Parts: sequence; C-alpha cells; structure tokens
Amino acid sequence: AAQPFIEARGLHAHYGQSHILHGIDLHIARGEAVGLLGRNGMGKTTLIRTLLGQVPATQGSVHVDGREVTRQPTERIVQRGIGVVPEGRGVFPNLSTQENLLMAARPGVRGQRDWTFERVLATFPRLAERLTHGGGQLSGGEQQMLAIGRALMTNPELMILDEATEGLAPLIVAEIWRVIGAIRASGIAVLVVDRNYRAVLAHTDRGVVLEKGRVVLEGRSDALAADTETLHRHLGV
Repeated sequence: AAQPFIEARGLHAHYGQSHILHGIDLHIARGEAVGLLGRNGMGKTTLIRTLLGQVPATQGSVHVDGREVTRQPTERIVQRGIGVVPEGRGVFPNLSTQENLLMAARPGVRGQRDWTFERVLATFPRLAERLTHGGGQLSGGEQQMLAIGRALMTNPELMILDEATEGLAPLIVAEIWRVIGAIRASGIAVLVVDRNYRAVLAHTDRGVVLEKGRVVLEGRSDALAADTETLHRHLGV
C-alpha cells in the first residue's frame, strides 16, 4: 500500500496531569477523507492539536509524508502541506477579507497552485461580495468560509477542519459541506470533525470513533452509517 500522507503511531498526550490520548493509531492516505467522531471530551481536538505539534506527544510518533515530525514546531509541520481550519476560525479581524486570503497564498509542497485567489472566490461567492470588509465584520458563516478559503490558498495536501459547521445557520452548513465536497474532488485529503456525525459520514470515505482517547471503532463511512445501533452506542447522547 502507498504510504499514508499523515500517520500517528501509538500516540499519547497529556494536558497537565490528565492523560488524554491513550495510544492512538491514525492514518490518512493522499486524497482520502476521514471523519473523526466521538462525544465531547473524548480527545478529538487534542488529537488534532497533537498531530500539529500544538500539544506535545508524550509517547508515540507523527509522520507527515514519510517524515517524522513529532517534535517539530507547528509551523514546520503545516508547511509540509497541511491546511488547518481551527475551532474558533482564527480569522484576522483587522484585516480585510482580501488581505486575509492573499497573505496565506503560496504554492503547495509539490509546487501546485490549483487553489488561486480567483478559484477561492468562485467557490465562495459570498466572500467575493465582502472583499473590503474586515474579518471582524463578517458573520460567523462568512468567517468560516474565509478560514477555509485561507487554508485552501496554501494549496495543502491535507485539510483539517475542527468543528466544521459549529453554530452556523442551516443554509451555511449546507454550503460548508458542498465546499468540503469540492475540496475532496480537487484531490486534497480531508480530516473533519463535526457534531453532526451523519453529515460527517455522508461526506467521508472512512470514519474513526474516539472514546476516552482511544480508537474504539473504525471503518468505511457507509458501513458505519448503516450500523445505527453501534453508532448510537458510541455517539448517542
């Protein structure tokens, strides 16, 4: 099998004295869309932050494109081809929409420039109408589109979306999932976290379910979606 684009092996992580991740194995192939599922507080965000070097791994390793990055600074890790849409969006409020997008622009690690300013605006027509607005003047949905657009401007190999549609109006939510579909279609791998696990499974190839910092279930998204009983046991409120 081809080597995965990103891979965690036996990953452990702590917050202070709390042991959060207990030996996670996770891999994402190039172009593959993976949904990360689990109730609140089960380690999803910690796993993402550990993959990105924002939380130090206390055991295990992270590899990106075959290279170990476990102890590297976040900046170095994302420069290997990872676009991040963090929980809370991270838009610069004092910069205009256009500045937010253009400051992120760079070719990908293979030199690809598939996602240009023009293509991002074509994908998000609402942003095209808000180019001169400051990031702080945008609605929550527009800020999320801007955060996704900004990550796309780095021409990543992998997009990570934590809480992809959190707190957004239904029309915007539909729009975000449409865009995630467009990102997948362009060959970019995706790791997505969202409270609506049905939507996640409908838009991914594979699902991984975390419980108390361990992978308790993993499989093809369509098969997981069909197994409502097991899903409800792990994800039901």
